[in-house]
Amino acid sequence: MFRFPPEVLAKAKPIKLLLLDVDGVLTDGSIILTGEGEEIKIFSVLDGTGIKFLQRAGVIVGILSGRISSAVKHRARELGIELVYQGELAKVPAYERILKELNLKDEEVSYAGDDWLDIPILKRVGLAIGVPNGWPPVNNYVHYVTSKEGGKGAVREICELILQGKGLWESYLQGFLSL
Repeated sequence: MFRFPPEVLAKAKPIKLLLLDVDGVLTDGSIILTGEGEEIKIFSVLDGTGIKFLQRAGVIVGILSGRISSAVKHRARELGIELVYQGELAKVPAYERILKELNLKDEEVSYAGDDWLDIPILKRVGLAIGVPNGWPPVNNYVHYVTSKEGGKGAVREICELILQGKGLWESYLQGFLSL
């Protein structure tokens, strides 16, 4: 079980939406291209499980990416993520549309990012998350840096952080241990 600082857990309690960048957060940032130009991405099963835990707890999970990828669309569909914004190089206008659509305030949103495009949103949200394999200056704008790298369990760690902040992690853990 991850141990999080109390001030970070307090920021996690009101979270109703977890927004994720893709390259470098949901993946390790690598882009694999086949000889035909088809893009292949590698996603962590641990992250997918964490996302499902969070969704069961009533937290919406969304994707906000600067790139467009059919692999992301497919993975989002597998995980039941309906809130998918791709091709958003200027992420703030998309973020503001999301807030309006879901009737949320900044403090009810957690965002995980790894590059300079993410900084404007990281500066606004209630719980800003960075990853250790991200562009180093980005982590000057976050409340927490995961111990796991993007694409290698970072999102699972974020999901556990939010569930712990909401006081739900122990019941999830006990539910699985008693099976």
